Amino acid sequence: MEVRDTAHLRILLANERRDRLDLLAGIIDGMGHEVVGREIDVSAVGALTAKTRPDVAIVGLGESSEHALDHVSAIVREAFCPVIAVLPAHDPEWVAEASKRGLYAYLLDDRPAELQSAVDITLRRYADYHALRGAFDRSNEAAAREEKSAQAKQRQALELHDEIVQGLAVADLALKLGRDGESQAALTATLERARSIVTRELTELQSKGHTLEQLIGDTSRGTAGG
Repeated sequence: MEVRDTAHLRILLANERRDRLDLLAGIIDGMGHEVVGREIDVSAVGALTAKTRPDVAIVGLGESSEHALDHVSAIVREAFCPVIAVLPAHDPEWVAEASKRGLYAYLLDDRPAELQSAVDITLRRYADYHALRGAFDRSNEAAAREEKSAQAKQRQALELHDEIVQGLAVADLALKLGRDGESQAALTATLERARSIVTRELTELQSKGHTLEQLIGDTSRGTAGG
């Protein structure tokens, strides 16, 4: 994920008190950012978040700690954006609970310099998180592909054993018992099954971009090296 330019951000504000929303909105406007939404109602903030898709959401902690926590939860459910809390005083219990719900950062006052710094730090943390998450996803995808390939090879080995080795064993046993006709029939059927398996594997490899000439060359080099 690319780090957003923090010079101009679309910011959603949520607070229990309208006067605090207006005060914070004035600070945000003065910093050159755009306030895309303001909300005091917890039941409405989720829909507003989904509609505006802000770059950052700022939640103010008023008289009700639970009200602010519910704001954080509702915003996080609706948008992949970092959430910053503005607290009147240090409240470790609230911060710990808010972090569980998706809070990325908090600050203890709403001075413009402090708020801009919090926004910058939060966006960097958010970008780093998604970059790390992307690396884990890529690693997991590679591991899944390797596991799938290993399972396919195991199925092929079992199929070769069931279809070819057992068929040859039947043909050999019939030959030793003097049942030439049965031995020939078993051998013919086994060769047909072998041809079918090889044809299917070649078709699959060619569908993945391998040419017949490459496959023949690889086989020849492998035989020569052996």
